[in-house]
Amino acid sequence: METTIRKVDKEQVWELRHKVMWTHKDYDYIKLEDDHLAIHFGLFQEDILISVISLFINNEEGQFRKFTTVEQEQGKGYGSVLLNYVLKEAKIYGVKRIWCNARKNKVTFYKKFGLQETHSSFIKEGKSYIIMEKYL
Repeated sequence: METTIRKVDKEQVWELRHKVMWTHKDYDYIKLEDDHLAIHFGLFQEDILISVISLFINNEEGQFRKFTTVEQEQGKGYGSVLLNYVLKEAKIYGVKRIWCNARKNKVTFYKKFGLQETHSSFIKEGKSYIIMEKYL
C-alpha cells in the first residue's frame, strides 16, 4: 500500500486527535490555542489519514505535539515514518532543538530517533510525561 506524507489543515488533525486520543472529551478539548500557528503533517495510506503530528516552531526551537496514529494501524511503523519526516522538515525550517512531552511509556520509542530525556517531568490527566529533546 502506498503511503504519502503532506501538510494538512488543523481541522483534519482535530478529527484524528479526537477519534484516537480523547474520545471521551468534548471535541473542543483536542484543539490547541495556537494550532493556527503550527505546521500539521499527516501520513496517508492510499487516501486515508492514519497518522498526524503538529510542529510548532519558535525561532530555532521546535516542539512536536499531539502525535497520534489510528488505533488499528499502530505498531506498523507509520508513526516512525512520520516522525522521521518531521525531524527532517524541522531541520529544513531552521530548527536547532526539537522537543516533546513524551508519555513515560513511550520514552523507548522516542530514544530510537535520538531524543534524550531531560530532568523535567509532569503528570497531566493521570498520565506521566517527561520532556525529551534532540539537537539537530
